[in-house]
Amino acid sequence: MLTQEIAKDIVEQMTIRLNRNINIMDSTGTIIASADPSRINQVHDGAIEVLQTGHTLVIYPEERSKWNRSLPGINLPIEFQNDIVGVIGITGAPEEIREFGELVKMNTEIMLRQAYLMEQLEWKQRLKDQIFESLIRDSYDLKTIQQKLELIEMTIKPPYQVALLDVSSSLKRSQLMDIFEQVFSFHKTFIGFLGMNQIYILTTGSQTEIVQKKLTKIIDNFYLKKLTARVGSGSSVSSLDEIKLSFQEAVHALTLGESEKTFISYTDIKTKALIYQVDKETKKRYYESILNNLSEKLIDTLEHFFQSNLNIGDCAKSMYIHRNSLIYRLNKVKEITGYNPRELKDVLPLQLAIWLRQME
Repeated sequence: MLTQEIAKDIVEQMTIRLNRNINIMDSTGTIIASADPSRINQVHDGAIEVLQTGHTLVIYPEERSKWNRSLPGINLPIEFQNDIVGVIGITGAPEEIREFGELVKMNTEIMLRQAYLMEQLEWKQRLKDQIFESLIRDSYDLKTIQQKLELIEMTIKPPYQVALLDVSSSLKRSQLMDIFEQVFSFHKTFIGFLGMNQIYILTTGSQTEIVQKKLTKIIDNFYLKKLTARVGSGSSVSSLDEIKLSFQEAVHALTLGESEKTFISYTDIKTKALIYQVDKETKKRYYESILNNLSEKLIDTLEHFFQSNLNIGDCAKSMYIHRNSLIYRLNKVKEITGYNPRELKDVLPLQLAIWLRQME
C-alpha cells in the first residue's frame, strides 16, 4: 500500500509544511522517499527498530553511532488498517521536533488512507468501464460481467438506458464526475469517459421519465458552471443484450440531432436514423434529384420552414424576412421541384431530401 509514488508525495508536502528533512521507509526499513535524494534506497537502522518494536524511536546526537547511517531525529511507525506499513523519520534536534512528531504521523496516515480510497475508486471505475465496453459489443461473457459486478458490490436490473454527453470543458475528470454524483446514484449507474470530451451514462432500474429529468438537471448544472453540453439519449431497453442498441441510438441522437438542441432523444431523430443507414450513393441520387436546381437561399428557406413546423409566421420571424417574401420563395420551390412545401403529401420527400443533404 505504501508505494514509492505515495511516499514521495507525502515527503514533498510535509517538507514544505515543516521545512525539515523527511524520510519515509517501507516495511523493510529501506528509504523509499526523502527530501535528500542521496539517501533513497539506503537501509535505515532506526526504521528497522521501529518496525520490530512498533514504537516511536528518538535518536539523539550522542547515540548516532549506534544507529549506523541514521541521523538524529524522531522515527514513527506508519499504521494502516492495524498494520505497520512503514516508518516516517524527521531529521533534527529531538527536543525541537518531538512536539509535532505525532501530528506528522497522523497527517501521514490520513494521506495514506486518502490515497488508498482514491486507488479503490479508480479501480472500481476501471471495472465499470470494462463492463460497459463489454455490454456494447456484439457479444460478451455474462459470467465475467457478473464476477466484476460482485467485485464492485453492484447489482443491476432493467430497464437499461444509455445516454452520451458531449462537453467541452477544462475541468478535471474528477470535477466532471462530481457534477454527475450530485444527480445520479453511482450504485446503479455506470458513468465514464469514451474520449476526451464524451461521457457515457448507463442507467439501470430507472424509468425513462426519471432518467430524462436527471439528464436535463445535468445540462442545467453544466450551464451554471458556464459549460456547454449536449446529451443524446437512447431508448429504454429491458435486457442486457439490447444495451448496445440503446448505445447506438444515443450515438445517432448526438450525430443527427439539431446542433442547437442540448437534449436529443432517439425518438426525435428516429426517421433520420432510419435513412442514415442508406448507402451514400443512394442518398446522393435522391436529394440531388429533388434539390439540385434549387439555390442555397431556397434550400436554407426550406430548412427554416421545416424547423418552424410549416408555420409561415414563425418561419418569417426566424429568418427576419416578410411573410410575402417567404411565400414567394416557397412558391418558387414548388415551381422548380414540382413539390409544394405547404402541402402535406409533398413535405415528406422534401424533408427527406434536406436531411440526406445535411448528412452528406
